[in-house]
Amino acid sequence: MVGALIVYNDDIIGEGYHQKYGQAHAEVQAINAVLSARSDAETILKSSIIYVNLEPCAHFGKTPPCADLIIRYSIPTVVIGSSDPFNQVNGKGIEKLKEAGIEVILGILEEECNFLNRRFFTRVNKLRPYIILKWAQTTNHFFAPDNSSQQWISGPDAKTLTHRWRAEEDAILVGKNTAYIDNPQLNVREAEGRNPLRIVIDRNLELPTFLYLFDYSQDTVVFNARKTAIDRNIKYLALEDFDNLLPQLICYQLYLMDIQSVIIEGGAQTLDLFIKAGLWDEARIFTSPDIWENGIKSPELNGKIINEQKVGNDTLQIILNT
Repeated sequence: MVGALIVYNDDIIGEGYHQKYGQAHAEVQAINAVLSARSDAETILKSSIIYVNLEPCAHFGKTPPCADLIIRYSIPTVVIGSSDPFNQVNGKGIEKLKEAGIEVILGILEEECNFLNRRFFTRVNKLRPYIILKWAQTTNHFFAPDNSSQQWISGPDAKTLTHRWRAEEDAILVGKNTAYIDNPQLNVREAEGRNPLRIVIDRNLELPTFLYLFDYSQDTVVFNARKTAIDRNIKYLALEDFDNLLPQLICYQLYLMDIQSVIIEGGAQTLDLFIKAGLWDEARIFTSPDIWENGIKSPELNGKIINEQKVGNDTLQIILNT
């Protein structure tokens, strides 16, 4: 997620962002905006500053190097929020700009810029997807009924927001019990956007095929211990060891599939599996005003609360694993 601004005499004269993979990068969009708007563009660019939240690329990928374009138009100062950890960039864009005599200012709002691209950075640096835990709980921290029945905890506003989140992430994962009891569709029917990849953990392939997960309506992965096979858009992937390092194996398989982010929606055992392994980056927890006398207790985790807000009658906390 990259945006760029070009400033001349304290006025923004061009802006752009990377809209789609394989299309023009943010710096190109911003420079083109200036070129199309002003007849003196090439002159004023030589006295301008370009601000970009991620280091300009220095290699030929789907598009030419952005560093070369900045050099071509002699923009004298580049302000960068984050350096790019991707191996083909990783300081090379900064180095190329400096070698061309361009002033490079680094680390401006670096923490905010890093957070913006936390999914990308996690995949590159940790070789796994960015993992978001999500659940709803009662005021007294019950997570689900203890009789294998289905009971909603959060309200309709929370449900709509959850569906919007699904459209923003690559994949969504549930365990076997949640898949069987709730029969979730794991789509974005309450919001606009693309459906995520559906993932379910079903060690012995015991889930019945009448569940929504097997309706072929969207790509689905079934992690199991029995077979590797493809049934149309459902992939069965056998993991070599379900008793040891299961969350690590799942994360690595998703990394190999180029999955950059995943929401884990349950159940309690599945969430605990990743929490105990330390394999989570962010938790989004809805707390309803309801109080139950009994049930399955919510997972417990330690982290830094970065946001708390009301969503309908529920309270949403966003927690980071620090």
